[in-house]
Amino acid sequence: MTTLQIVVLTVYFAILLVLSFYGSHRYAIVALYKKFAQGDDPQPKDRFAPEQLPVVTVQLPLYNERYVVERLIRAVCQLDYPKDRLEIQVLDDSTDDTTDKAAKLVDEMRERGFDISLHHRKDRTGYKAGALEAGMAKARGEFIAVFDADFVPQPSFLRDTIDHFTDEEIGMVQARWEHINREFSLLTRAQAILLDGHFVLEHTARNRAGRFFNFNGTAGIWRKETIIDAGGWEHDTLTEDLDLSYRAQLEGWQFVFLRDVTAPSEIPVEMNAFRSQQHRWAKGSIQTALKLLPRILKSNLPREIKYEAFHHLTSNFAYLLMVILAVLMPLATIIRIHQGWYEALFLDLPIFLGATFSVCYFYWVSQREIGRNAWEILRLIPAVLGLGIGVSVNNAKAVVEAMVGHQTPFVRTPKYAIQSVGESWSSKLYIRKSTILPLVEFALGAWFTYGIFFVVVSENHSFFSVPFLILFQFGFFYVATLSAFQGLRGAVRAR
Repeated sequence: MTTLQIVVLTVYFAILLVLSFYGSHRYAIVALYKKFAQGDDPQPKDRFAPEQLPVVTVQLPLYNERYVVERLIRAVCQLDYPKDRLEIQVLDDSTDDTTDKAAKLVDEMRERGFDISLHHRKDRTGYKAGALEAGMAKARGEFIAVFDADFVPQPSFLRDTIDHFTDEEIGMVQARWEHINREFSLLTRAQAILLDGHFVLEHTARNRAGRFFNFNGTAGIWRKETIIDAGGWEHDTLTEDLDLSYRAQLEGWQFVFLRDVTAPSEIPVEMNAFRSQQHRWAKGSIQTALKLLPRILKSNLPREIKYEAFHHLTSNFAYLLMVILAVLMPLATIIRIHQGWYEALFLDLPIFLGATFSVCYFYWVSQREIGRNAWEILRLIPAVLGLGIGVSVNNAKAVVEAMVGHQTPFVRTPKYAIQSVGESWSSKLYIRKSTILPLVEFALGAWFTYGIFFVVVSENHSFFSVPFLILFQFGFFYVATLSAFQGLRGAVRAR
C-alpha cells in the first residue's frame, strides 16, 4: 500500500470507531428504557382541588403562520380549564396577514369570555426566545404552557399535566409529540419514526433513569419560578429550549416526561422545510454544548448524568463525521478491493453492529412500544436510514457554523395545515427555496454509484460493502432530488 492509501484507511476506520461509539449509545438508551421505563407514566404527588387550580398562562409564539393560526387559537380555547384561571398570550412577530387573522380571532374569543391578548412585536429581537421572554414579563400565570403554531393541543392537556406541579421540586412537564399528518408521504412517515425514537425512548429513558432531558420548545408547561431561577430565556443559541432545560436542571429542578400524554402536531411536508428545521436543531445543540458542557462536566453531578449529557449535546457531531466517511467510503472500498471476504467482513463489522444495526434496533423498539406492526416498521427503516444519511451534509454545515461561531437567524419551519393524504401545499406561501447543498448531495450520490459499479465489475468477494454503498447512494439522491424538485416548484409558483 502507498502512504496515501494507508492514511485514507486509517482515517476511515478512525471515523468508523467514533461513529460506532455514538451509534452504540442507542443500545444504552434501549437498556435504560427497559430497566426503568416500563409501565405507565409517573403519577403526580398530589392533585389540586378544583378551587385551588393555579393560573396558567398559555403562550403561542407566531411568525407568519397564516394557514394554522386559527386552528391553533381555537384549539387552545377548547382547553378544559377554568376560564378565570386561564390566560392566553398570542405572541406575534409576523410581517404578513397573520397578525390581522390573529387579531380577529383574539377579539372573537375575548367576547366569549376568554382572557386572551395579542402581543405584536415589530422588532424580532431574540426571535422566539425574545417573544417568550417579553410575554412572560406580562403573564399573570404561575405556570407557563407553550404551543408552537403547528400544534393542536387536546382539551385535556392542562388537566393531564398540572397536577405534577403539586411537587414543589418539579419545574417542567413535557408531553410526547404525535403527528396529525404522519401518513402524508414517505418523508413524513420517516420523520415521524425519527421523532418517535427521540420521545418514546430517549426522553422516557433519560427522565425515568434520573438523567437530564429537555423541553422541546412546545407541548410542555413550566413553573414560572423555574424559568426565572435558571436565568430566563436566553437567545444566544438557536435552541433556547434545550439551553434553558439544562440550566434549570443544573439549578436542581426536576422535570417530568409524560409518554402517554400526547400533543398532535404537523410535520414538515417539504424537504427544504425539513432541512431548515434540522439545521436549526443541529446548530443549536452544538451551540448549547459549547456553552454549557464545560459547566456540566465541572459540576458535582453523578458521572452517569455527565456521560448522558455529553452524548446528548454532542451527538450531532456525528453528521460531520458521516460526511467525511461518505467521501472516504467508496475510496476505501476501492483500495481494499483485492482483500478477501473474511477480511472485509471483519473490518466493516463495527459500523454494522455499532452504527447501522443499533439504529435499526433503536427505531424498531420505539415503534413497537407505540403499537406499530412489524411489517410497517421493516418497510420504513431503509427510508429512515436514508433520510438520516441524506441530510448529513445539511447538518454537518450547521455543526461547522456552530463551531466557528457563525451567527444565523432563527428560521422557523413553515406550516401549511396539511393533515390528510392528497392535500396540496405547492401553491401556498412560505415554500423554502433550494440551496446549493443538493448539488453536493448529487455529487456524493454519483460518487457512491461509481463505488458500487467498481465493486460489481471487480468480480471478487467484496460484495459485503455493497448494501452500505447503496444505502448512502439512496440517501443522498433522495434528499437532493426532493429538495431540488420541491424548491424549483416553489420558485415557479412564486414567479
